[in-house]
Amino acid sequence: MQILLANAKIMYEKGEREAWTTPLFQSVADRLAAEMARMDVAELARQLDCSPKLAADNWRRYQDYAIADKLPALLAYNGQAYKHLRANTLSEEALRYGHEHLWITCFLYGLLRPMDGIVPYRMEHCVTLEATGERPVNQYWRDKLTDVLIESVKADDGILVHLSTEEYEHLFDWKRVCREVRVIHPLFYVRDKNGRLKMQAVWAKSCRGAMVRFILQNQLVVPEELQAFSHEGFEYAPELGEEAFPHFVRE
Repeated sequence: MQILLANAKIMYEKGEREAWTTPLFQSVADRLAAEMARMDVAELARQLDCSPKLAADNWRRYQDYAIADKLPALLAYNGQAYKHLRANTLSEEALRYGHEHLWITCFLYGLLRPMDGIVPYRMEHCVTLEATGERPVNQYWRDKLTDVLIESVKADDGILVHLSTEEYEHLFDWKRVCREVRVIHPLFYVRDKNGRLKMQAVWAKSCRGAMVRFILQNQLVVPEELQAFSHEGFEYAPELGEEAFPHFVRE
């Protein structure tokens, strides 16, 4: 199985582990970052749709892009999913398995393997640059990433576990991905006091990270093994969903 997980906006500035590999699209990321570094703080705030303070922080990051310490991607992010993935406590064996089976989706680097070396950054799907032909970054990546993802899944067992988010599907020709490989998209719901199922963003992110940890720790081989996953009261609900969309519910 190959696995997709979204990156996170919150990142560590320093780390203790060294990266193993260089991102597949490092040269593309370098071009995008170089153009971001030429913007002033106001333009960065507009392009990244963020506050002046965040823009100033990321202006500094882009100025330091070429000299900043590199962190392994899986250990660089600190968003909700990554807090529950707890990558710093994974065994070397789990990290090696992850490096072969996990892709992290990202608007600056495109696709990352877990131990690829990256620097702190912020990039949004809507950023338009000369380097992207004035297209939004997510559209720019589609032609570059679709074949890479499909070929990596086919070279494995033809199964993709989709634990990224809908926002990142736009990095690919997603309809083509779904036609050419088998996509398993786990869904996480909380049942309210009236018995209705609701998807809550924080819990969904937490469960995605925890499920990636579960897959890496146990080195799963077939998607049916996902049914054994449980986290913070979420359990597989066989009576709900369908094969491609297994449901995990917290009662």
